[in-house]
Amino acid sequence: MNLHEYQAKFLLAEYGVPVLPGYLAYTPREAQKAAVNLGGGVCVVKAQVHAGGRGKGGGVKVVKNSAAAFEAAEQILGMKLVTPQTGEEGKLVSKVWVEQGAAIKEEYYVSALVDRESGCVCFVVSREGGMDIEEVADKTPEKILSINVAPESGLQGFHTRKIAQFLGLDKAAARKLEPVVNALYESFVELDCSLLEVNPLVQTDDGEFLCLDAKMAIDDNALYRQRDAFEMMDYDEIDSREITAKEVGISYVALDGNIGCMVNGAGLAMATMDIIKQAGGEPANFLDVGGGATREMVTEAFSLILQDAAVKGVLVNIFGGIMRCDVIAEGIIEAAKTLDIKVPLVVRLRGTNVELGKELLAKSGLEITPADEMDEAAEAIVAAVA
Repeated sequence: MNLHEYQAKFLLAEYGVPVLPGYLAYTPREAQKAAVNLGGGVCVVKAQVHAGGRGKGGGVKVVKNSAAAFEAAEQILGMKLVTPQTGEEGKLVSKVWVEQGAAIKEEYYVSALVDRESGCVCFVVSREGGMDIEEVADKTPEKILSINVAPESGLQGFHTRKIAQFLGLDKAAARKLEPVVNALYESFVELDCSLLEVNPLVQTDDGEFLCLDAKMAIDDNALYRQRDAFEMMDYDEIDSREITAKEVGISYVALDGNIGCMVNGAGLAMATMDIIKQAGGEPANFLDVGGGATREMVTEAFSLILQDAAVKGVLVNIFGGIMRCDVIAEGIIEAAKTLDIKVPLVVRLRGTNVELGKELLAKSGLEITPADEMDEAAEAIVAAVA
Protein backbone atom coordinates (compact mmCIF):
# COMPACT_ATOMS: atom_id res chain seq x y z
CA MET A 1 0.00 0.00 0.00
CA ASN A 2 1.39 3.38 -1.04
CA LEU A 3 1.18 6.43 1.20
CA HIS A 4 1.10 10.10 0.34
CA GLU A 5 4.06 12.27 1.24
CA TYR A 6 2.27 13.94 4.16
CA GLN A 7 1.17 10.56 5.55
CA ALA A 8 4.68 9.11 5.30
CA LYS A 9 6.10 12.16 7.07
CA PHE A 10 3.54 11.86 9.85
CA LEU A 11 4.65 8.28 10.51
CA LEU A 12 8.36 9.06 10.15
CA ALA A 13 8.12 11.92 12.64
CA GLU A 14 6.94 9.44 15.27
CA TYR A 15 10.30 7.66 14.90
CA GLY A 16 12.30 10.87 15.20
CA VAL A 17 12.96 11.48 11.52
CA PRO A 18 13.26 15.27 11.14
CA VAL A 19 10.49 16.73 8.95
CA LEU A 20 9.22 20.26 8.39
CA PRO A 21 5.82 21.46 9.65
CA GLY A 22 3.01 21.61 7.11
CA TYR A 23 -0.72 21.50 6.53
CA LEU A 24 -2.99 19.58 4.18
CA ALA A 25 -5.25 21.74 2.00
CA TYR A 26 -8.16 20.88 -0.28
CA THR A 27 -8.86 24.41 -1.54
CA PRO A 28 -6.72 27.45 -2.47
CA ARG A 29 -8.12 29.30 0.55
CA GLU A 30 -7.01 26.48 2.88
CA ALA A 31 -3.56 26.60 1.27
CA GLN A 32 -3.38 30.34 1.90
CA LYS A 33 -4.38 29.83 5.53
CA ALA A 34 -1.75 27.09 5.86
CA ALA A 35 0.92 29.48 4.58
CA VAL A 36 -0.18 32.09 7.11
CA ASN A 37 0.01 29.51 9.91
CA LEU A 38 3.56 28.67 8.77
CA GLY A 39 4.61 32.29 9.22
CA GLY A 40 3.60 33.83 5.93
CA GLY A 41 7.05 33.47 4.36
CA VAL A 42 8.58 31.02 1.91
CA CYS A 43 6.75 27.72 1.68
CA VAL A 44 6.23 24.90 -0.78
CA VAL A 45 2.89 23.78 -2.25
CA LYS A 46 2.99 20.11 -3.29
CA ALA A 47 0.43 17.98 -5.11
CA GLN A 48 -0.44 14.84 -3.16
CA VAL A 49 -0.73 11.90 -5.56
CA HIS A 50 0.83 8.44 -5.60
CA ALA A 51 3.52 9.23 -8.17
CA GLY A 52 7.06 10.49 -8.34
CA GLY A 53 8.33 13.29 -10.56
CA ARG A 54 5.69 15.73 -9.33
CA GLY A 55 7.99 18.71 -9.68
CA LYS A 56 8.68 18.02 -13.36
CA GLY A 57 4.94 17.82 -13.99
CA GLY A 58 4.22 21.17 -12.36
CA GLY A 59 2.92 19.70 -9.14
CA VAL A 60 5.44 21.35 -6.77
CA LYS A 61 5.79 25.12 -6.46
CA VAL A 62 7.96 27.21 -4.14
CA VAL A 63 6.14 30.43 -3.13
CA LYS A 64 7.17 33.52 -1.20
CA ASN A 65 3.99 34.40 0.70
CA SER A 66 0.43 33.34 1.48
CA ALA A 67 -1.06 35.09 -1.57
CA ALA A 68 1.32 33.18 -3.82
CA ALA A 69 0.37 29.95 -1.98
CA PHE A 70 -3.26 30.62 -2.92
CA GLU A 71 -2.31 31.08 -6.59
CA ALA A 72 -0.12 27.96 -6.63
CA ALA A 73 -2.83 25.82 -5.06
CA GLU A 74 -5.34 27.21 -7.56
CA GLN A 75 -3.09 26.03 -10.38
CA ILE A 76 -2.36 22.60 -8.91
CA LEU A 77 -5.72 21.56 -7.47
CA GLY A 78 -7.92 19.95 -10.09
CA MET A 79 -5.09 19.48 -12.58
CA LYS A 80 -4.31 16.18 -14.25
CA LEU A 81 -0.72 15.73 -13.12
CA VAL A 82 1.28 13.82 -15.71
CA THR A 83 4.65 12.35 -14.67
CA PRO A 84 6.73 9.42 -15.95
CA GLN A 85 5.05 7.29 -13.26
CA THR A 86 1.41 8.21 -14.03
CA GLY A 87 1.38 7.52 -17.75
CA GLU A 88 -0.28 9.81 -20.28
CA GLU A 89 -3.62 9.69 -18.46
CA GLY A 90 -2.13 11.46 -15.44
CA LYS A 91 -3.64 11.70 -11.96
CA LEU A 92 -6.23 14.15 -10.70
CA VAL A 93 -4.93 16.31 -7.85
CA SER A 94 -7.49 16.79 -5.08
CA LYS A 95 -5.22 17.95 -2.24
CA VAL A 96 -1.93 19.72 -1.63
CA TRP A 97 0.60 19.71 1.18
CA VAL A 98 1.77 23.18 2.18
CA GLU A 99 5.13 22.93 3.91
CA GLN A 100 7.50 25.40 5.49
CA GLY A 101 10.49 26.41 3.37
CA ALA A 102 14.08 25.55 4.22
CA ALA A 103 17.52 27.03 3.53
CA ILE A 104 19.15 24.15 1.64
CA LYS A 105 22.89 23.67 1.54
CA GLU A 106 23.12 20.13 0.09
CA GLU A 107 20.70 17.53 -1.28
CA TYR A 108 21.13 13.77 -0.96
CA TYR A 109 19.19 10.66 -1.93
CA VAL A 110 18.47 7.95 0.65
CA SER A 111 16.17 4.98 0.31
CA ALA A 112 15.61 1.59 1.90
CA LEU A 113 14.01 -1.40 0.23
CA VAL A 114 13.73 -5.15 0.63
CA ASP A 115 16.43 -7.03 -1.27
CA ARG A 116 14.73 -10.38 -1.74
CA GLU A 117 17.79 -12.03 -3.24
CA SER A 118 19.93 -11.41 -0.16
CA GLY A 119 17.09 -11.33 2.38
CA CYS A 120 18.34 -7.97 3.63
CA VAL A 121 17.21 -4.40 3.92
CA CYS A 122 19.14 -2.53 1.25
CA PHE A 123 20.06 1.13 1.74
CA VAL A 124 20.66 3.07 -1.48
CA VAL A 125 22.33 6.47 -1.17
CA SER A 126 23.64 9.10 -3.53
CA ARG A 127 24.89 12.67 -3.53
CA GLU A 128 22.52 13.30 -6.44
CA GLY A 129 19.55 14.22 -4.27
CA GLY A 130 16.49 15.61 -6.01
CA MET A 131 17.40 13.84 -9.26
CA ASP A 132 15.70 10.91 -10.99
CA ILE A 133 17.58 8.05 -9.32
CA GLU A 134 16.88 5.68 -12.24
CA GLU A 135 18.59 8.14 -14.59
CA VAL A 136 21.55 8.48 -12.21
CA ALA A 137 21.85 4.69 -11.96
CA ASP A 138 21.78 4.37 -15.75
CA LYS A 139 24.23 7.13 -16.64
CA THR A 140 26.50 7.44 -13.58
CA PRO A 141 26.18 4.26 -11.46
CA GLU A 142 29.36 5.15 -9.59
CA LYS A 143 27.40 7.90 -7.86
CA ILE A 144 25.20 5.34 -6.08
CA LEU A 145 26.08 3.20 -3.07
CA SER A 146 24.07 0.14 -2.01
CA ILE A 147 24.51 -1.35 1.46
CA ASN A 148 22.78 -4.52 2.65
CA VAL A 149 21.74 -4.66 6.31
CA ALA A 150 21.18 -8.17 7.66
CA PRO A 151 17.95 -8.34 9.68
CA GLU A 152 19.49 -10.52 12.40
CA SER A 153 22.10 -7.87 13.25
CA GLY A 154 20.30 -4.71 12.19
CA LEU A 155 21.83 -1.38 11.28
CA GLN A 156 25.30 -0.96 12.77
CA GLY A 157 27.67 1.96 13.22
CA PHE A 158 29.88 0.88 10.36
CA HIS A 159 26.87 1.09 8.01
CA THR A 160 26.14 4.71 8.89
CA ARG A 161 29.84 5.63 8.78
CA LYS A 162 30.13 4.13 5.29
CA ILE A 163 27.07 6.10 4.16
CA ALA A 164 28.44 9.35 5.59
CA GLN A 165 31.83 8.73 3.98
CA PHE A 166 30.28 8.04 0.57
CA LEU A 167 28.25 11.25 0.83
CA GLY A 168 31.41 13.19 1.58
CA LEU A 169 30.39 14.39 5.03
CA ASP A 170 32.82 15.64 7.64
CA LYS A 171 32.79 14.19 11.17
CA ALA A 172 30.36 16.78 12.55
CA ALA A 173 27.87 16.22 9.75
CA ALA A 174 28.30 12.44 10.00
CA ARG A 175 27.36 12.55 13.69
CA LYS A 176 24.18 14.47 12.82
CA LEU A 177 23.30 12.08 10.00
CA GLU A 178 23.67 8.90 12.10
CA PRO A 179 20.46 9.26 14.18
CA VAL A 180 18.51 10.14 11.04
CA VAL A 181 19.59 6.97 9.24
CA ASN A 182 18.94 4.93 12.40
CA ALA A 183 15.41 6.38 12.61
CA LEU A 184 14.78 5.61 8.93
CA TYR A 185 15.87 2.00 9.44
CA GLU A 186 13.76 1.60 12.59
CA SER A 187 10.68 2.99 10.90
CA PHE A 188 11.25 0.82 7.80
CA VAL A 189 11.36 -2.37 9.86
CA GLU A 190 8.62 -1.59 12.39
CA LEU A 191 6.19 -0.27 9.78
CA ASP A 192 6.70 -3.32 7.52
CA CYS A 193 7.80 -1.16 4.62
CA SER A 194 8.67 -2.57 1.23
CA LEU A 195 10.04 0.82 0.17
CA LEU A 196 11.04 4.01 1.96
CA GLU A 197 12.51 6.78 -0.19
CA VAL A 198 13.69 10.20 0.94
CA ASN A 199 14.52 12.37 -2.05
CA PRO A 200 15.91 14.74 -1.18
CA LEU A 201 17.32 14.40 2.28
CA VAL A 202 18.76 17.87 2.71
CA GLN A 203 21.42 19.45 4.84
CA THR A 204 20.42 22.99 5.79
CA ASP A 205 22.66 26.04 6.09
CA ASP A 206 22.92 25.43 9.83
CA GLY A 207 24.09 21.84 9.29
CA GLU A 208 20.89 20.01 10.24
CA PHE A 209 19.35 17.21 8.17
CA LEU A 210 15.72 17.28 7.03
CA CYS A 211 13.49 14.83 5.22
CA LEU A 212 12.20 17.14 2.48
CA ASP A 213 10.20 14.51 0.62
CA ALA A 214 9.11 10.98 1.47
CA LYS A 215 7.70 8.03 -0.41
CA MET A 216 6.56 5.01 1.59
CA ALA A 217 5.05 1.68 0.57
CA ILE A 218 3.86 -0.82 3.18
CA ASP A 219 3.61 -4.55 2.56
CA ASP A 220 -0.07 -5.37 1.96
CA ASN A 221 0.37 -8.64 3.82
CA ALA A 222 1.30 -6.74 6.98
CA LEU A 223 -1.56 -4.24 6.99
CA TYR A 224 -3.44 -6.30 9.57
CA ARG A 225 -0.86 -5.21 12.15
CA GLN A 226 -0.30 -1.70 10.76
CA ARG A 227 -3.67 -0.26 11.68
CA ASP A 228 -2.54 3.38 11.66
CA ALA A 229 -1.20 3.01 8.14
CA PHE A 230 -4.22 0.99 6.99
CA GLU A 231 -6.53 3.82 8.01
CA MET A 232 -4.52 6.13 5.74
CA MET A 233 -5.47 4.18 2.60
CA ASP A 234 -6.62 6.62 -0.09
CA TYR A 235 -9.27 4.84 -2.14
CA ASP A 236 -9.17 7.59 -4.79
CA GLU A 237 -5.66 6.42 -5.65
CA ILE A 238 -6.53 2.73 -5.97
CA ASP A 239 -8.06 0.95 -8.96
CA SER A 240 -11.71 0.24 -8.03
CA ARG A 241 -11.27 -3.34 -9.24
CA GLU A 242 -8.49 -3.90 -6.73
CA ILE A 243 -10.75 -2.63 -3.94
CA THR A 244 -13.54 -4.99 -5.01
CA ALA A 245 -11.06 -7.86 -5.19
CA LYS A 246 -9.91 -7.25 -1.61
CA GLU A 247 -13.51 -7.27 -0.42
CA VAL A 248 -14.20 -10.72 -1.89
CA GLY A 249 -10.81 -12.22 -1.02
CA ILE A 250 -9.19 -12.19 -4.47
CA SER A 251 -5.68 -10.92 -5.17
CA TYR A 252 -5.88 -8.68 -8.24
CA VAL A 253 -3.46 -6.22 -9.84
CA ALA A 254 -4.26 -4.48 -13.12
CA LEU A 255 -1.53 -4.52 -15.81
CA ASP A 256 -1.20 -3.07 -19.31
CA GLY A 257 -1.76 -6.12 -21.56
CA ASN A 258 -4.79 -7.58 -23.32
CA ILE A 259 -4.89 -11.18 -22.00
CA GLY A 260 -6.85 -11.61 -18.79
CA CYS A 261 -5.55 -14.24 -16.37
CA MET A 262 -7.46 -16.20 -13.74
CA VAL A 263 -5.20 -18.50 -11.72
CA ASN A 264 -5.10 -20.07 -8.27
CA GLY A 265 -1.89 -19.54 -6.34
CA ALA A 266 0.48 -16.58 -6.54
CA GLY A 267 3.39 -18.65 -7.86
CA LEU A 268 1.30 -20.22 -10.62
CA ALA A 269 -0.13 -16.78 -11.45
CA MET A 270 3.38 -15.36 -11.90
CA ALA A 271 4.41 -18.36 -14.00
CA THR A 272 1.27 -17.94 -16.13
CA MET A 273 2.10 -14.30 -16.84
CA ASP A 274 5.67 -15.28 -17.72
CA ILE A 275 4.60 -17.96 -20.16
CA ILE A 276 2.12 -15.59 -21.83
CA LYS A 277 5.00 -13.15 -22.35
CA GLN A 278 7.18 -15.99 -23.65
CA ALA A 279 4.46 -16.86 -26.18
CA GLY A 280 4.45 -13.27 -27.42
CA GLY A 281 1.44 -11.95 -25.49
CA GLU A 282 0.90 -9.38 -22.74
CA PRO A 283 -0.98 -10.20 -19.50
CA ALA A 284 -3.70 -7.73 -18.55
CA ASN A 285 -3.66 -8.58 -14.85
CA PHE A 286 -2.38 -10.65 -11.98
CA LEU A 287 -5.32 -12.52 -10.45
CA ASP A 288 -5.14 -15.21 -7.77
CA VAL A 289 -8.50 -16.61 -6.70
CA GLY A 290 -6.83 -18.56 -3.90
CA GLY A 291 -7.12 -22.16 -2.86
CA GLY A 292 -10.69 -22.06 -1.58
CA ALA A 293 -12.50 -20.23 -4.37
CA THR A 294 -16.25 -20.74 -4.76
CA ARG A 295 -18.36 -20.48 -7.90
CA GLU A 296 -19.33 -16.99 -6.79
CA MET A 297 -15.67 -15.97 -6.49
CA VAL A 298 -14.93 -17.30 -9.96
CA THR A 299 -17.79 -15.22 -11.35
CA GLU A 300 -16.49 -12.17 -9.51
CA ALA A 301 -13.00 -12.84 -10.87
CA PHE A 302 -14.30 -12.92 -14.44
CA SER A 303 -16.22 -9.73 -13.79
CA LEU A 304 -13.05 -7.99 -12.60
CA ILE A 305 -11.10 -9.17 -15.64
CA LEU A 306 -13.78 -8.15 -18.15
CA GLN A 307 -14.17 -4.66 -16.68
CA ASP A 308 -10.88 -3.90 -18.41
CA ALA A 309 -11.83 -2.80 -21.93
CA ALA A 310 -8.34 -3.75 -23.15
CA VAL A 311 -8.94 -7.47 -22.47
CA LYS A 312 -9.32 -9.38 -25.74
CA GLY A 313 -9.10 -12.90 -24.33
CA VAL A 314 -8.95 -14.81 -21.03
CA LEU A 315 -6.69 -17.65 -19.91
CA VAL A 316 -7.85 -19.75 -16.94
CA ASN A 317 -5.05 -21.83 -15.43
CA ILE A 318 -6.11 -23.89 -12.40
CA PHE A 319 -4.26 -26.54 -10.44
CA GLY A 320 -6.82 -28.34 -8.32
CA GLY A 321 -5.43 -29.26 -4.93
CA ILE A 322 -7.72 -28.07 -2.16
CA MET A 323 -9.76 -26.46 -4.93
CA ARG A 324 -11.63 -28.98 -7.11
CA CYS A 325 -11.56 -28.61 -10.88
CA ASP A 326 -15.30 -29.39 -11.15
CA VAL A 327 -16.09 -26.44 -8.87
CA ILE A 328 -13.97 -24.18 -11.08
CA ALA A 329 -15.70 -25.54 -14.17
CA GLU A 330 -19.10 -24.80 -12.63
CA GLY A 331 -17.92 -21.29 -11.82
CA ILE A 332 -16.70 -20.74 -15.37
CA ILE A 333 -20.01 -21.92 -16.80
CA GLU A 334 -22.00 -19.72 -14.42
CA ALA A 335 -19.78 -16.71 -15.14
CA ALA A 336 -20.02 -17.21 -18.91
CA LYS A 337 -23.81 -17.26 -18.74
CA THR A 338 -24.14 -14.43 -16.23
CA LEU A 339 -21.61 -12.09 -17.84
CA ASP A 340 -22.15 -13.10 -21.48
CA ILE A 341 -18.44 -13.56 -22.15
CA LYS A 342 -17.71 -12.72 -25.79
CA VAL A 343 -13.90 -12.85 -25.83
CA PRO A 344 -11.89 -16.04 -26.54
CA LEU A 345 -11.53 -18.27 -23.48
CA VAL A 346 -8.79 -20.86 -22.97
CA VAL A 347 -9.02 -23.14 -19.93
CA ARG A 348 -6.34 -25.39 -18.50
CA LEU A 349 -7.40 -27.62 -15.59
CA ARG A 350 -5.14 -30.02 -13.71
CA GLY A 351 -5.53 -31.85 -10.41
CA THR A 352 -8.47 -32.94 -8.26
CA ASN A 353 -11.58 -33.97 -10.27
CA VAL A 354 -9.97 -32.73 -13.49
CA GLU A 355 -11.83 -35.18 -15.73
CA LEU A 356 -15.17 -34.19 -14.22
CA GLY A 357 -14.29 -30.54 -14.71
CA LYS A 358 -13.38 -31.09 -18.36
CA GLU A 359 -16.60 -33.03 -18.90
CA LEU A 360 -18.70 -30.20 -17.46
CA LEU A 361 -17.02 -27.66 -19.73
CA ALA A 362 -17.37 -29.90 -22.80
CA LYS A 363 -21.10 -30.36 -22.19
CA SER A 364 -21.73 -26.69 -21.42
CA GLY A 365 -22.08 -25.63 -25.04
CA LEU A 366 -19.71 -22.72 -24.43
CA GLU A 367 -16.94 -21.79 -26.87
CA ILE A 368 -14.00 -22.82 -24.71
CA THR A 369 -10.59 -23.93 -25.94
CA PRO A 370 -9.22 -26.62 -23.59
CA ALA A 371 -5.50 -27.10 -22.97
CA ASP A 372 -3.51 -29.67 -21.00
CA GLU A 373 -0.13 -27.92 -20.78
CA MET A 374 0.76 -24.35 -19.83
CA ASP A 375 2.70 -23.58 -23.00
CA GLU A 376 -0.15 -24.98 -25.08
CA ALA A 377 -2.64 -22.78 -23.22
CA ALA A 378 -0.47 -19.66 -23.60
CA GLU A 379 0.07 -20.21 -27.32
CA ALA A 380 -3.68 -20.77 -27.82
CA ILE A 381 -4.78 -17.55 -26.10
CA VAL A 382 -2.04 -15.48 -27.80
CA ALA A 383 -3.14 -16.82 -31.19
CA ALA A 384 -6.80 -16.14 -30.34
CA VAL A 385 -6.25 -12.44 -29.56
CA ALA A 386 -3.82 -11.80 -32.42
